[in-house]
Amino acid sequence: MSSSPGSPFRHEPTARDEAPQFVLPLVARIEKTAPPSRTDALETAARAVLVMLSDERSLGDGEWAQSMRDWQDARIRKVVRRARGTEWRKASALPGITVTGEQAEVRVFPPVPLDGWPRELVKLQVSGTELEDPEVAETHTERPGAAVIWLNPALGMSTGKEMAQVGHGAQLLWWDMRESEQTTWRAAGFPLYVRTARPEQWAGLTTSGLPTVRDAGFTEIAPGSITVVASHPQFA
Repeated sequence: MSSSPGSPFRHEPTARDEAPQFVLPLVARIEKTAPPSRTDALETAARAVLVMLSDERSLGDGEWAQSMRDWQDARIRKVVRRARGTEWRKASALPGITVTGEQAEVRVFPPVPLDGWPRELVKLQVSGTELEDPEVAETHTERPGAAVIWLNPALGMSTGKEMAQVGHGAQLLWWDMRESEQTTWRAAGFPLYVRTARPEQWAGLTTSGLPTVRDAGFTEIAPGSITVVASHPQFA
């Protein structure tokens, strides 16, 4: 994957491809009778990534710091799985952080090796994360200081894939911020919105110099596809 200059995301082969590969697991709670809306789930997943990145256990000598460094030394992979009922309760008992939205609940876990998932998470489905919005969200001016993560309108990604991509976009914004800006954003609760760009505005977004996510092509879409452009008021 690639992004703005200086970011660890790259789509061309680098030493990151030779390093041991880790993945950041995210589990979305999707109950049959009361699933969250798609946008709520996307925004909650993006915030979950930010909460994990900024948690004191992920920094310095924290208990998750080494796994976070190992993960960021390789490709920055994220995988979203779904859980309900007993599956969700078992996943919630593992070390991690649950982030809630209006209805959505997403639990993010410290990075694990690609072939070293906890058995409670291995059992969970990657498919079945298709969600819908009751109505299209049009505005993103409700909260000052909010980021906007724009999705490519031409890609037909599953909701789970979209959740991983907006997580990447949120992470790029975090990396591009100064420490004081990170502190302010975190103190505000990481306000952000996820929106699908209009076709006529997408080309301008991709050439704007804003952080972009370019997919490695492991699942669903072609390698090199730009999935997300991330914007924050500081970049205006």
